[in-house]
Amino acid sequence: MTKSSFPPRPGFRCVAALALVLGLPALSAQAQVLRPPGQLRVPSLGTLGKVAGVQRQADYIVAVVNSEPITNNEVRARMLRTEQQMAQQGTALPPKNELARLLLERIIVERAQLQLARELGVQVSEAMVDEAVLNVARQNQLSVDELRQRVTAQGLVFSQFRTDLRNEILLTRIRERELESQAKVSDQEVEQFIREQEAGGDPASQELNLAQILVVVPENATPAQVASLQARAQLAAERARSGTDFTALVGEFSNAPGRSADGQMGLRPADRYPELFIDTTKNVPIGGIAGPVRSGAGFHVLKVLERKRAGMPGATVVETRARHILLRPTAQLGEAAALARLADFQKRIAAGQADFAALARENSQDASAKGGGDLGWAGPGQFVPEFEERMNSLAPGQVGDPVVSRFGVHLIQVLERRNTKLSPREQREIVRASLREKKFEEAYSAWAQEVRGRAYVEYRDPPQ
Repeated sequence: MTKSSFPPRPGFRCVAALALVLGLPALSAQAQVLRPPGQLRVPSLGTLGKVAGVQRQADYIVAVVNSEPITNNEVRARMLRTEQQMAQQGTALPPKNELARLLLERIIVERAQLQLARELGVQVSEAMVDEAVLNVARQNQLSVDELRQRVTAQGLVFSQFRTDLRNEILLTRIRERELESQAKVSDQEVEQFIREQEAGGDPASQELNLAQILVVVPENATPAQVASLQARAQLAAERARSGTDFTALVGEFSNAPGRSADGQMGLRPADRYPELFIDTTKNVPIGGIAGPVRSGAGFHVLKVLERKRAGMPGATVVETRARHILLRPTAQLGEAAALARLADFQKRIAAGQADFAALARENSQDASAKGGGDLGWAGPGQFVPEFEERMNSLAPGQVGDPVVSRFGVHLIQVLERRNTKLSPREQREIVRASLREKKFEEAYSAWAQEVRGRAYVEYRDPPQ
């Protein structure tokens, strides 16, 4: 699986990501921080024993879909995975009874779709399941025998794992069969969308990404102090125009409270920037420097990183080259211990007592370890959010505090950043993928409701 700039089709699930059933992370061949296709949220190995424990508890029927039962343990196992995923994302959990109700409804919808697939004769061969098992094993750097041992060691039945894989493939195939034709996007639709976006002239229809150096002027500053601070801002602007790295200048000159390491303010609708910033940068090309200009806060030096119409891909994207060390929590090495170990690595690197690449080769539990943890160049949206957020907060050369993702605990160092220009063809393909995603979401929502509405559903005792 390779990294892609294009969003996946919603509802289309990569079979390899069925490690969800196990809690095994669905890994890229390159690194365990890539966003899983289809936005599947992959829990850690720590849930395996919990899910197996749920399956051994006394069970009862909570609902029947066209005479096929759904059990309380099915809902509870889904709850355990969902709770861990939400905790990793920092999302507040709803009340347990509400979460159980929502997950039961999701299982009902899936069950109705599986039944429809069987009625229509959609089939999944043993060879397809074998290939899916092999993909899961490869993406977790295991042989099939090792995968089977991992499953059984956690009290799960491998035949059930294969059944869950088969069902996931079946869901994908029925959704493709029923909805693929409705999600097609013609060249004319792409061109029409582009024309409509380019026709918009108000600030709300434009998006802007700026970076700034802010030299703060104290409220009671004397004229002499103001002049000195203005001269400091002017020096920063001149050095930026001469080609000095802007991120380095942010660290040297900017004293804005709460500033990011690289001064970036993020891509947002232009009308969400101060009018002063819009007026100052409106004739500045991408990569150009504006200012210094004075506001109530102080003197601003602005760099235009990106400018585009809302809904349109930008002409350039900011790419980051980073490396990381990944530790996956186990029964022997808990999450707290992994965090402490990486924090120690961070201190040793900062003190010049250890080399990041050497530590990665010796300790990282990721496919990138043999390359010193180097992840290569990556654009926005290619890593899972918790990893990408920490990475984006770092300046080149900086090693951040350890961060937890669904794959484990990471120590990240940013090596380089660059602006990469997209060709017109690449921009159009991004538009096409976005339109296809929107079409599929709309078609899937209507189709799923229709399938659910045709099913006979009988609710029994509520899940607990």
